Amino acid sequence: MTGSAPGSGSEPVTGGSGSVPPVLPPEPVVVVGMDAVGRPLSPSAVAALAGARLVVGAARHLAAVPVPSGVDTVVLGPLAPALDRLAAAHAAGQPAVVLASGDPGFFGVVRRLRAAGLPVRVLPAVSSVAAAFARAGLDWDGAVVVTAHGRELGPALNACRALPAVAVLTAPGAGAAEIGAGLTGWARRLVVAEHLGTPAERVTWTTPEQAVTRAWVDPHVLLSLAAPGGAAAGDPGAQPAVHTGAADRDRVVGPGDAGRSGEAGPVGDGGPVGDGGPAGVGPVRADNQPAAAPVGGWALPESAYRHRDSMITKAEVRALAVARLRPRLGRLVWDVGAGSGSVGIECALLGAAVIAVERDPAASIAENAARHGVAVRVVTGDAPAVLGGLPDPDAVFVGGGGTDVLTAVADRRPARVVVALAALDRVAPAVHLLRAAGYAVTGSQLTAARLADLPGGSIRLAATNPVVVLTGERP
Repeated sequence: MTGSAPGSGSEPVTGGSGSVPPVLPPEPVVVVGMDAVGRPLSPSAVAALAGARLVVGAARHLAAVPVPSGVDTVVLGPLAPALDRLAAAHAAGQPAVVLASGDPGFFGVVRRLRAAGLPVRVLPAVSSVAAAFARAGLDWDGAVVVTAHGRELGPALNACRALPAVAVLTAPGAGAAEIGAGLTGWARRLVVAEHLGTPAERVTWTTPEQAVTRAWVDPHVLLSLAAPGGAAAGDPGAQPAVHTGAADRDRVVGPGDAGRSGEAGPVGDGGPVGDGGPAGVGPVRADNQPAAAPVGGWALPESAYRHRDSMITKAEVRALAVARLRPRLGRLVWDVGAGSGSVGIECALLGAAVIAVERDPAASIAENAARHGVAVRVVTGDAPAVLGGLPDPDAVFVGGGGTDVLTAVADRRPARVVVALAALDRVAPAVHLLRAAGYAVTGSQLTAARLADLPGGSIRLAATNPVVVLTGERP
């Protein structure tokens, strides 16, 4: 035999008085969630702090917990130095604790710790989003949560424009005032939750216009909610109401409390009234996907929309146009020359925020959008004149207008421009215009023939009008 006998020294001894204790891996970094509704730390969190040799957290969190004397602390600013300290402590076998807000695995520090190769044990608490909805007295299983912390504001803002209930984790320069400014023209109520779980807690119901006019304490959580009955944001019936201070956390301040809170207004079931009821969260989808692709699909038949004199983008053309526009949650699409609004509505069904521009005030865009359960902002007027005051789009569908409209669109430099043209003499000028504006242009002519019945049970093909679809994309 070539193997060694047990106990000969070539193998670890696992029993008897000469046993060698196993080498255990260092303890994982304990990530403690600080409760957003002000509850005390759990016994597990208190025990982790008591045994820690390094505690990392924001100044407000370090001040709120019992850090043993003599324990090293790191106040969070830039995360990289803290990660270095945590890695060194972990390698040395020193127990370390990281303090974070709410549920640290939800848009929190857990991802960064794991990316740095640190094992973690998470002790979560009530998240700031859950606390904000709770303070507002609202269900939130139909809501979408996005973040503007450390990211561009645009995608979060477009989510608020597109969906009836969105929670935004904010950051300095990307908070309630900036989101309020971007929601002008959308019917929304805002709930701004500051200092959650502290004696200075304040939860304010307001409108986008009012949110712009005041300073908000960072960090705060913002809830964007569809206004009741589709009322225009900023209408006179929408006055702010406030939860404020530890003693008032569980009730809404009413008119009789105006002198104490500094802000007054009529209140209702979870929000301001005066225009038919509280702000809404929206229904829960059967598939539990608030921003997923629509169950009923897209490229719907023309019969799914009310339209006048067949003035509607046909389903075959719409399928290609929507594919080229690439709508998704976080993007803003313009539908210029919207007609029935079918293209924009199908972009909204796929999660995009949509502005439909149409010169005919009798167009059925709003009716069609309501029929399909999406919010589309309708701007009535002649393009390009009405385009100047609109927020910059990510993609634009041009279904009507001349080269002046296309020029105005290209000047806004969206990532994608899709143009549907029935007249051949307009194709070459449109291609040259987009190329001159820096777009790579592709195009296809779509010619469809649909099945049609004949007397006697026969079937024929009925041709639809050919349409050229141009797509301009920025390199």
